[in-house]
Amino acid sequence: MVLLIDIGNTHIHAAAVKNKRVLADIIIPSNSLLTGEAKSALAKLIKTTKCNAPFGTVFCSVAPKLNQPLKKILRDNWKCSTLQLTAKTTVGIGIDYPKPNTIGADRLANSIAAQAKFGSPVIVVDFGTAVTFDIVDSNKNYVGGIITPGLAAMTEYLHEKTALLPRIKITEPRSIIGKNTQDAMLIGAVIGYRGLISGLLTQLKKELNLSKMPVVATGGYANLIAKKIKSIKHVDPLLTIKGLQLVGQKHRPRWWNN
Repeated sequence: MVLLIDIGNTHIHAAAVKNKRVLADIIIPSNSLLTGEAKSALAKLIKTTKCNAPFGTVFCSVAPKLNQPLKKILRDNWKCSTLQLTAKTTVGIGIDYPKPNTIGADRLANSIAAQAKFGSPVIVVDFGTAVTFDIVDSNKNYVGGIITPGLAAMTEYLHEKTALLPRIKITEPRSIIGKNTQDAMLIGAVIGYRGLISGLLTQLKKELNLSKMPVVATGGYANLIAKKIKSIKHVDPLLTIKGLQLVGQKHRPRWWNN
């Protein structure tokens, strides 16, 4: 068995994989690595697999301060070896980018998985704390992307910075015209974001001189937003995990047994 872990700014996605199959996965708060709650959550995940330690972990992280706490938990409790995805351990794609070490590792994982599944060129849209676009060109090179504020970040900012705007739950709006404050905010968030995503995808395809190319979405709000954007044909909530799996398979450390 191998643990695959994506450390994000807000959440951690961890999956246990054996024989290229995801046995179980969990999503926990990122700060749980600092509070100690991550240990029990990972223990429950590992217990469900009925696999014995030691095993290995492949992880990516956009929160450097959490890397050592993760390694310590894995080492002290399960004697895990770890392999971190960085620009230096990327597989399956090249990098055509001025400062490769500044690319978010989750974005590299997404690009690796998307290229492996859909070929190149390909675009990934990840609906996380930030909404990111990542492009792998026809030469299989990661060439850059776009970063915009995430849905939750935007609506939370409006709530925190204004006296009368409430915190809202992001769901599909009932109409394009809001009859109350909550609905008006929801329309701006969901339908407005679809317009943003669609517009950026159109411009990307124009610049790449490609009218058709695969676009795959992942992340927390991928299903909600992508379902009404015609150019997004694929949604894969495990895309980052699959990228990490490919990295582990390619590097094949001694503990990789699947």
